[in-house]
Amino acid sequence: MSNIEVIQKLLNEKADIQAQINVSTFDGSIEVKIVNDQKYIYVRKREAGKYKSTYVDKYSEELYAVAVNQSQQIRAAKKQLRKIEKELAELGYEENELSPRVRLNIDFARANVKSLIYDQAVLEGVSTTFPQTETILENGIVNGVKASDVQKILNLKRSWEFIVDPDVVASACNFYLISHIARLVNEGFYENGGSVRSVPVTIGGSSYVPPIPNELDVKESIDRIISATFDDIDKAIELTLYCMKTQIFIDGNKRASIIFANHFMIQRGLGLLVVPESIVPEFKTLLVAYYEGRDETAIKQFLKEKCWRQF
Repeated sequence: MSNIEVIQKLLNEKADIQAQINVSTFDGSIEVKIVNDQKYIYVRKREAGKYKSTYVDKYSEELYAVAVNQSQQIRAAKKQLRKIEKELAELGYEENELSPRVRLNIDFARANVKSLIYDQAVLEGVSTTFPQTETILENGIVNGVKASDVQKILNLKRSWEFIVDPDVVASACNFYLISHIARLVNEGFYENGGSVRSVPVTIGGSSYVPPIPNELDVKESIDRIISATFDDIDKAIELTLYCMKTQIFIDGNKRASIIFANHFMIQRGLGLLVVPESIVPEFKTLLVAYYEGRDETAIKQFLKEKCWRQF
């Protein structure tokens, strides 16, 4: 493995760990405070040279045990983060300065991340409302929602945190990146969710049966799209559709494809590519036609005109 590949692998690991830290409620020391004979759980953390206590919830033994366990996991993650940063320094890696436009695009994605995740969840058939999705993203408890749907939403949260990490934005947009994204969206469902599938799959509502993909062909196809001479927005759309139709992974291909294409978009300061909840049925109809080779133009025009969020 070349130094460049090792550096990208380490940067992906670093961003993944940073995403875990960013989405955790329990980044800090766990405190129990007593007010009017009632116990409450807080997280105490040093920020900008000052200690700040953030309220979590009323005390329960179960929640306290979870909080302590996750706090310990975050401390271990930070230790691993320092180790990775040391390895990167030894390999001669230096952070690239992102352009103001790209940094603005990162902020644009972060400001809209809840709606982005909600729209993606709807596309995947998750039946939560926006308020329910928002509660889950804020680590709240929602009754009547399937555990698998909660897991999908949390996986999307972690995946978006991953791609807006500045180190990842500066990293190459290639097969290794989408594989890592697929692993994140499939976490808790498949052990090797980021590996190229080796078993047949079918697509509901379509007669199209995707061939079992070859890893080398996938790598070359992604590189060929990115190095093509057409406009970057058209490249992002081609990446989305190619990865969806190829069904590279055992599951989560639509989720991974859209997030992967958004990495490409953010890296170039283009905005975001997302299928709004209101037009998901129309998109699915066009996608089936695209899979079956009946109309490859309509869905590309649809994505460009109705799914491209500019700023």
